[in-house]
Amino acid sequence: MSLIELSGITKSYRNGEVVTPVLFDIELQVQQGDYVALMGPSGSGKSTLMNLLGLLDRADGGHYRLNGLDVTDMKAAQHAQVRNQTIGFVFQSFNLLKRMNVLENVALPLLYAGQGRAAARLRAQELLEQVGLAELGHRMPNQLSGGQQQRVAIARALVNRPPLLLADEPTGNLDTRTTNEVLALIGQLNREQGLSIVIVTHEPDVAQHARRLVKLKDGRIVYDGAPVEEGKA
Repeated sequence: MSLIELSGITKSYRNGEVVTPVLFDIELQVQQGDYVALMGPSGSGKSTLMNLLGLLDRADGGHYRLNGLDVTDMKAAQHAQVRNQTIGFVFQSFNLLKRMNVLENVALPLLYAGQGRAAARLRAQELLEQVGLAELGHRMPNQLSGGQQQRVAIARALVNRPPLLLADEPTGNLDTRTTNEVLALIGQLNREQGLSIVIVTHEPDVAQHARRLVKLKDGRIVYDGAPVEEGKA
C-alpha cells in the first residue's frame, strides 16, 4: 500500500512580482515500509519537496495522498492534525528543548496530544530503551554527545507511533562513527518495525543505507531507483 502518493506536484515561490518555480510535475510514490534517500544539489528542490511531504508547506498544483488521505486541499489545522498522527521529524540540529531533560523532551509530543503525564513518561522511557539511552532520561540535552542527542530526537519523533519518519540531513552535524551508529538505528527501525523513512542527504555514503534513491535536479526527479555510487546515476 502506498503511504505517499504525489501526482503532478508543482511549487513556486513569490517575492512581489517575481515568481521562482522550484518543483515541476513531481510524481512520487513511497510504499509502506520503504526507505528512500532524497538527494540533489543546492537549489534542486529537495528541501521544498521534504517540506511538502511533511505538510509544512503547500503545493501550487497537483495532488498529495498521505496514508490514504487526500491532503491536497486540507486547511492548516487539518494538516497539523494529520502531521501529528502520521509523521515524525528528525532534523540536522536535533531541535531538543534545552530547558527540559531527555525524558521530558521525548514525552512532549504526547503531552501536546493530550495524553496524561504518567502515560507519556512511560512511553518516552520505552522509546529511550529502544534507542539505547534508557539510563540517560534525567540528563539535559547539553550533557549528551551529538549522536546521543540525535537518538533522543529519533525517540521523540517516534513517540506518537507515526508510520512515516522524515529525516532532514540527520547526520549533518555528526562525525563518521556517530553517523554510522545513527544510520544503523534508522535502518533497524525500518527493517524490524516496518517504519517508512524518507531521508534528505547530500552524502552518497548516507544514501547507500537506503533501499531506494530519488535524485532531483532543477526541480525535477531525474533518477528513481536503487542507490548507486555518486556519478553513476
